[in-house]
Amino acid sequence: MTARYSFLIPIIVGCAQFMHQFDGAVIATALPSMARSLNEDPLHLNLAITCYLLALAVFVPVSGWLADKYGAKQIYLIAIFIFTASSVLCGWASSLPQLVVSRILQGMGGAMMTPVGRLIVVRTAPKSDLVKAMNYITIPGALAPLLGPSVGGFIVTYFSWPWIFFVNLPIGIIGLLLVYTHIPALEKGPLRPFDLLGFCLTSISLASLVFGFEIMGRSILPPSYVATLLIGGSLMAGFYIYHAQRVDNPIIDLKLLRIRSFAASITGGGLFYIGTTSFVFLIALVLQLGFGFSAFHAGLTTLAGAAGSLTTRFVFPHVLRFFGFQHLLISNAILMGVYLIMCGFFDPSMPFPLMLVLLFIGGYARSTQFTAVQSLAYVDMPSEHMSSATSFSAMSQQLAQSFGVGLAALIIHISLSWHGSATLSLTDMMPSFFTLGAAVIFSALIFKGLPAQTGAEFGTARNPQERKNK
Repeated sequence: MTARYSFLIPIIVGCAQFMHQFDGAVIATALPSMARSLNEDPLHLNLAITCYLLALAVFVPVSGWLADKYGAKQIYLIAIFIFTASSVLCGWASSLPQLVVSRILQGMGGAMMTPVGRLIVVRTAPKSDLVKAMNYITIPGALAPLLGPSVGGFIVTYFSWPWIFFVNLPIGIIGLLLVYTHIPALEKGPLRPFDLLGFCLTSISLASLVFGFEIMGRSILPPSYVATLLIGGSLMAGFYIYHAQRVDNPIIDLKLLRIRSFAASITGGGLFYIGTTSFVFLIALVLQLGFGFSAFHAGLTTLAGAAGSLTTRFVFPHVLRFFGFQHLLISNAILMGVYLIMCGFFDPSMPFPLMLVLLFIGGYARSTQFTAVQSLAYVDMPSEHMSSATSFSAMSQQLAQSFGVGLAALIIHISLSWHGSATLSLTDMMPSFFTLGAAVIFSALIFKGLPAQTGAEFGTARNPQERKNK
């Protein structure tokens, strides 16, 4: 692969990843404005987010099979087209049902776009360049949630909410042209029979669990309904595990967990996603309710974290080459966990420059861990299992992220009940930061089980003697 080729393909995929992640971040900021425009209760507008997440959960597992059957480039083009066209439909929506249907279509496109984009990168990049390539596609995805609140606040304040969807149109058109002209037609993967029963089981399980996690602690449905969703989803997951052991080509291949690096990426990475996904949601509450910032001001403040994330793009390969996967993942998990716990002590008396420095460090640590975890999934993965691995990884990431947001909301709800208060305060948010920080620190124990030479074939791991001499 030429240097230009290895650089351009991840950049194209990274831009599509940014569009997908950015869209999910800006809509949360625009919900009150959308509710007023559509004459709906803001609580009902949460359906626009929930239905999108449900569509992601249902269609992510099938993305790898579609890429193997019809070709990764073809499916990627279709995914970008669906996502872009449905974004326009979202902007044109004049009622809640129209918006919900359009968001479901958007979720279908996003479900195929993320894992198939990763699949294109891991199939085109040689192992020696894979970490660099993953750095290009994961940093935009990590930046998007940090940039979303400020850009969303700006659009809603100075324009109107449909523009949060219309901005996807030029990005999507450019993306389609770049994919068509610069990404080669890849060979189709080994053709496998479609696991229809497995698809049904995973769809019901993931949809139930994601929906249950999303509404957990938000008083949207009675606790008995939430418990039913979570128990039912868990039972379906159990049925799928039993089913997957009895068929040759399950839609989600659980045998991949026998690969230690992939298993660490799923389990340790899952704890990391649980701990960090809800950070943007929590820090926005801290800045707006605790510090009295406007939504736009709070969004601008979190740009310090975006700057830290951007720094990762330039230093990550060098840091990983020096420390290796194991040491970097362990030390950075501890750093990120301590950072989350420190965020629980934020208060209005804190010097603003100090807060910006901490947000910068947190953005750097978050993106570093995100890139390392994503790369770890493929260091020992045989090429014939890449499509299954990308679907598995994307599915587990989506599940962990939904659980993290639900867990944070549940802890806040418990804290409010404990204090007998109806008004959210900084004190009520502290336990969430502490719990999520502990989850990230605990992931270091999982990464400690990795062999010291994990990723050596990528040119990123140094042996202990080499580090000592350095």
